[in-house]
Amino acid sequence: MVTRVFSRLLFPPIQCAALGTVAGFYFLFYASFALVITVLSILLVMLCFFRVLNSVNFQPRLSRSASFCAAALSAGLLIGINAANDGYNKVNFGIPENNVIAIEGVLLEDPRIISGGSVMASVSLRKSTGKDVRVSSYGEITVFFPAESAAKLKEFGRGVTIFSEGTLRSSERRYLSILQSSSKEAQDWTFSAKSLHIVHPAPVIEKTRTGIRQSLINRFEGKPWSGLALALLLGVRENLDADFTLLYRNAGLSYILALSGMHLAILAALITFLLKKPLGLKVSAVTGSVIILLYCFLVGPMPSLNRSALMYILGVAAILFALPKNALSILSLSFLMQIIITPAAGNSISFILSYIALFGILVIGRALSSLFAGIVPDFLLQPLSVSGGAFLATAGVCGFYFGTIAPVGIIAGLVIIPLTAIFMIGSILWLVLDILSLSFLFDIPLSILYKLMENTASIAGNVPGVSASSSVILVFSISLMLLILAFEYRRRTVLLQLKPFL
Repeated sequence: MVTRVFSRLLFPPIQCAALGTVAGFYFLFYASFALVITVLSILLVMLCFFRVLNSVNFQPRLSRSASFCAAALSAGLLIGINAANDGYNKVNFGIPENNVIAIEGVLLEDPRIISGGSVMASVSLRKSTGKDVRVSSYGEITVFFPAESAAKLKEFGRGVTIFSEGTLRSSERRYLSILQSSSKEAQDWTFSAKSLHIVHPAPVIEKTRTGIRQSLINRFEGKPWSGLALALLLGVRENLDADFTLLYRNAGLSYILALSGMHLAILAALITFLLKKPLGLKVSAVTGSVIILLYCFLVGPMPSLNRSALMYILGVAAILFALPKNALSILSLSFLMQIIITPAAGNSISFILSYIALFGILVIGRALSSLFAGIVPDFLLQPLSVSGGAFLATAGVCGFYFGTIAPVGIIAGLVIIPLTAIFMIGSILWLVLDILSLSFLFDIPLSILYKLMENTASIAGNVPGVSASSSVILVFSISLMLLILAFEYRRRTVLLQLKPFL
């Protein structure tokens, strides 16, 4: 009995490594050195213990699996701790911060227009200027440019080297940490620019990307629904109506406006539909991977979108090389790869929510689907299970960052998500027809869809959300998830016992 229960607690090594990385990145990095050493020592002792059991042929398969899990957890912890250290933004101006009067650096992202017309962008420092001195610098800071710089920044785009005079300021950034009271405060730097000078234009490939991106944005200009189309297709939210955004936030639907796995899934489904028949499954999958990589390059670095693209490519690799297609293992491998390649992304709220939401869908969503099979109609069961799993898994993090959660989003998403999919496909077709000067055929349908989505979000937004401390929301959501898993496990056990009699 003990052996059977213990074997069910073991996960595949890749999932154990991901679990260890999560613990190292979000929990143990901020813990004391003694605690980290203690945890690693326990895992290593467990590894040795299981290897000894294996050598004496005591449940060899079980002890071998357990030793692999202990080794994977240990490796994951080290990866997580190192990635957290690498992902922490270290800024060195080369001179005392209060002496900095100008900076030079490379734009790391597409400039964004914010309230008041000013422009915001992340800049990778190259040099800092003080009074009568100019020195090499490094690190990433956020720069706010004056409104009159917007046109020039958009023209030159990401990758351009700029020089600006202005004022340096420090601010605080919150990092999620469970081992401390609620979060870790880290010093961050912003620069209020008073001028803009182009030192070097962006590389050719970046200039080409910026030109294509701006051309697409210009094509949508003047349409009442253009802001939504640009947000869903290119991740450009500066043209999105502020009231529309507020409606979605009040309805718990803000995730729909941020490019993520849902949007990439729609794009991937469209690619598969168009290419599978003429090219076959494998060729269409490879072609789809190339298209998605180009799409991610066009959109820009977004952690949640990158996660989806990476998982898609890993799924394609599983098809091509006949590898196991376990969704949780692919999610775990994607997490490990992304946290190693771009450790700074691990502190992004979109990164955290993207992985937790998909984990909730794969684990809690499946449990809900199993529990309510035959009770809830099939056409509602799957979307409700997906929404419920994602909501429960992300409730604690949303409560921590936003102070409130909106359960009505589970129901509203049943209407909004299909409408969003139709709107995205319609917007893509509108672009194709615009080349042929026939896009007017889709103007009215897209306007109707936009209004329908706006009205649905408005109705859902009138339902009050839940405001409570993040710790209360976290404890309640975890307790509810454990209860769901316990009921589902019990149901599965009963079915296995009855199987011989069915």
